[in-house]
Amino acid sequence: MSAVAAPAALPRPRSLVGGAGRRGLRLVPAGPVPKRAAGHPLSLGPDARARLGGAGRALLGTAGLKGASDAVRLAVLVLASRTPSETGEVEIRTAELGRWIGLSRSRTATAVVPALKKSGLVSVVTDAGEFGQDDGLLCRVLPMWAGQGVPGHPLNLAKKELATFLRLLEAVMAPGWVHRDGSVTPAGLLGARTGRGAATDRLALLLLVLEARENGWVRQCGGAVDTGRGRAAATLARLLGCKTSAGERVLERLENMGLVLRPRARTASRLNQRGRLVVPAVAAAHGHKVSAGVQEQGAEDEGAGFSDPDGPVMPGESPDSDGSAQVSDVEGAGEEESSDPDVAGILHADHPHVGTPLLPHRLCGGFSGEGRGGQGRRPERACAGEDQAVDDEESAAGSVSAVAEGGPLRGEKPKAFPVDEGGEKRAAGVRPTVVGWDKAQQRRRVDLPVDLRLRVALEPVVWLWKRLSGWQQDQVEAAAKAELVQLAGLGLAPEGAPQLLAGRLTDRLAETGGEALVNEPYGWLMSRGLVQRPACSDPRCDDGIRLDTGGDCASCGNVIHSRRSQRTQIAAQIDRDLPALTDDERRRLLESRLREQAAIEAQDFVWRTEQARAQEAERAAARVASAEQAERERQAVAAAEAERRILPCEDCGQQRSGGLCEACGYRRRTEVLIVETGLVAATWSADLTDQGTVAAVTDEVRTSLLTDITRAQDEVMAMMEPGELDADPAGVDAVLAFTALQTVEAALPEYRSSALGRLGRTGEADTEAAQAYRAERGRRWFQHNPDGADAVAAATKAGDAARERTAQHLLAVRLKQLREQALARTGAAVAAPWRDRLPELAARPLHTDTAGAVIA
Repeated sequence: MSAVAAPAALPRPRSLVGGAGRRGLRLVPAGPVPKRAAGHPLSLGPDARARLGGAGRALLGTAGLKGASDAVRLAVLVLASRTPSETGEVEIRTAELGRWIGLSRSRTATAVVPALKKSGLVSVVTDAGEFGQDDGLLCRVLPMWAGQGVPGHPLNLAKKELATFLRLLEAVMAPGWVHRDGSVTPAGLLGARTGRGAATDRLALLLLVLEARENGWVRQCGGAVDTGRGRAAATLARLLGCKTSAGERVLERLENMGLVLRPRARTASRLNQRGRLVVPAVAAAHGHKVSAGVQEQGAEDEGAGFSDPDGPVMPGESPDSDGSAQVSDVEGAGEEESSDPDVAGILHADHPHVGTPLLPHRLCGGFSGEGRGGQGRRPERACAGEDQAVDDEESAAGSVSAVAEGGPLRGEKPKAFPVDEGGEKRAAGVRPTVVGWDKAQQRRRVDLPVDLRLRVALEPVVWLWKRLSGWQQDQVEAAAKAELVQLAGLGLAPEGAPQLLAGRLTDRLAETGGEALVNEPYGWLMSRGLVQRPACSDPRCDDGIRLDTGGDCASCGNVIHSRRSQRTQIAAQIDRDLPALTDDERRRLLESRLREQAAIEAQDFVWRTEQARAQEAERAAARVASAEQAERERQAVAAAEAERRILPCEDCGQQRSGGLCEACGYRRRTEVLIVETGLVAATWSADLTDQGTVAAVTDEVRTSLLTDITRAQDEVMAMMEPGELDADPAGVDAVLAFTALQTVEAALPEYRSSALGRLGRTGEADTEAAQAYRAERGRRWFQHNPDGADAVAAATKAGDAARERTAQHLLAVRLKQLREQALARTGAAVAAPWRDRLPELAARPLHTDTAGAVIA
């Protein structure tokens, strides 16, 4: 077994020996690290800048702020910075929030606060002011509150980090305050910037400060950018999530105010090198000096491992080599590739006209400095890459030079003209790669839609249609179809709707001044050209014109007349009360009173609207309560019916008969009708005061009816099949009981008719008939001929009618007397007809139990 050799002495790291060591290692002094004192609000360290930048990007990247204005997005950041870590609720007034974002109180209350509520990111509880406006706000940024205490969440900011964020916002955009103790909080860099675009400028400067390094440099975006805008404008546009043109306008405003610089390093040839994007305030906060013409720290940072975004990016090399945050390519990535001075290669010194090419021959196109690389890009500038060797085909290509594309260099013959080259590629079947806007332009249509109605409606704006992309044309087409449907829904003829829409577009173009003055065709068509603008409450009104008649709107005329009348009345009142006022004072007082009257009318309208909503809510609550009551009653009835169905029959004991089976029910009804028939017969054939005579008549009627019932039941039994009785005895009993009921029901009308006939021949009936006969013959129109045929016929008819009425009255009175006698004799009530029982049932009060069921 061989001995184990002793390990050799390890070499000492060079970083610990001298200054020639690696940059990543350095000596750390022993002892505690001194605590860093609070410095300038803009002097953020890398950790603080990364934390606050990540929190800002997380808030601005939420789905609720998609499509929101810059004022709303900035308001969310302001509320987040003022959020207490304990409660998460921010108390602020609308006017104060407007001062932070550079807007007026009314604009903040009408545009920003409703948008915050609609976004779903901020819960807002408002406190009404003097005129009903949203004056006090109690806000809570929900993502911030949800991220508190969640490890790794970008919005999980500590209390000191929130304080740092607030100090940063105060340094950038604080409006400035004078405190009660006399101390003054100065305004921020953009504290005095208010009005149109103020919120955008403040948001842009805040994002640039969060992206700026200690020397004030802002890392610019990579890739191809618009040659007319520059890389700095593209960087700011991607930070704001807007177009490059809008980013350029914002950058110019900040540059004019001295808050942003775009210096260019100078070379020995007095030509500007690549451009930078610098925030001087950040550099000054860290103690660096920035010159308007050159960045003085450039020499120091040259070897600091900083990968310049303006330079070309080599394949396989990350543009973010130092690990710092870089602008994300969220929007504008599909912009047209073109040359830009900011993206050009480093200019070099003068050299003789004849030079040895440094690129391989297979990459050379015939002149010095040309290189396509592995990406198949167009030729670079002539000066790019001549001072460095290219190792392989994957070398990066810079931006395009107009000289290289437009003509030969150094006497060499150029390649085919770019237009011809593109034609050759298309002829060869090679389709160019198109992304973003170019793809939308490929899908756009030059002609109007095929639908004849849309062609007629969009004919006045055909030139604007050609300027739209394919997606925008689809949206405009859908909006035009919706407008045609709405016009047809107003009661207009469907064939006239396209012409009305065409007339509307023509009028809108006349207001604008023509198609040439429309800078954004899509926005103009969607928000101004196609939309209806009613000037009153009439849905058929469009800019004071009736869509159905084409004339002036009468409702608008009424509104104008009422306003003029009101103005005249107020002016006359001022002349009576204050006749010594000058014209200017009178005009100012008149305008003031008109504004007061408008505020009163607006308040009254709000009150009436609230009253209408309250009444509608009460009616809805009443409807809900009524529906619930009806549902409870239905359930109670259903429960009672279910309980009744399981009860046995009271007469025969048959189970689950609902308290009375079918056969017993028929028998009960038959018994009631037999008693009723006997009483009807007794009304004329018996002495009502003699109970024995009445009983004899009813017994005789019962015997007769029972005989008829037995005969009818025998006939039914004879028609039944053998064995049917054994198969269904309950059914047979029900059939026989129903036969008995039908027999009695058929006999009762005959007895009633016989009773009426006998009662009609009584002395009372004769007396009533004679009186009616004489009265009819004595009428005025029969006095000239009382014995005529017409008089005698009319008198006879009147007498018969009186006799019939008397007989019915006598029958009803005698039946009532007989029922009372039967009740007094037996103590059992005799069923009365429904006509006699209805008044009693209607007068009986109704009661409900605890479940809501009706109890008689």
